[in-house]
Parts: sequence; C-alpha cells; structure tokens
Amino acid sequence: QVQLVESGGGLVQPGGSLRLSCAASGFTFSNYYMTWVRQAPGKGLEWVSDINNGGGSTYYLDSVKGRFTISRDNAKTTIYLQMNSLKDEDTAVYYCNGKKGSYDYWGQGTQVTVSS
Repeated sequence: QVQLVESGGGLVQPGGSLRLSCAASGFTFSNYYMTWVRQAPGKGLEWVSDINNGGGSTYYLDSVKGRFTISRDNAKTTIYLQMNSLKDEDTAVYYCNGKKGSYDYWGQGTQVTVSS
C-alpha cells in the first residue's frame, strides 16, 4: 500500500521556522522525483520545490528561494522541507508528491499557519 505521510506543520510567528517531513512507503522511493506543493486558503495548488531521485538537484519557487531547503534521505524514504524566515503568505496546506512516469502519489497534507 502506497503511503505518503506529511508531518511537522503547525502555528508559527512570522520570522519563525518549521521543518516538514514526508515519510514514504509502499514504493521504491529512491526511483521517484519528489515535490512539495502548497494550497493557501481559497487558492489553487502552488508548486514550491522539487528534488531529483538522488537529491543532487533541487528547484524552488522564487518567493521561497533562500528561505526554504528541500532534502531527502533515501535510506529513511523521507523528504524534508526546512522553512525559515516564514511569512504570512506561506500559510497553506503543504502536500508532498512522488512521481515516476505515470505513477503519481500524494500525501494528505499538513497545515502551516504563519501568524502573530
């Protein structure tokens, strides 16, 4: 059974930090390109960051560059999103996604709320 389980969300003040995790199971994680996507209240899905199979290539939405860092541990079948200097506009449900060819898996999401 394929599962992607996000964790680490919560309420944080502007300028604070959170580290999201996404634990994968049920598929060969190291073969999959992994992505973080978010959905702010009342808005559509927004791509945030990608990481390739080996972790050597990463990509970021311009508005999070320099603040967010994506990483993966293939031995632990987990990806991470370290989020620093959080802003109100980062408030969203964050989802992880794993993709390989026609295979496309999603987690249930974790809520991140940035508010004073």
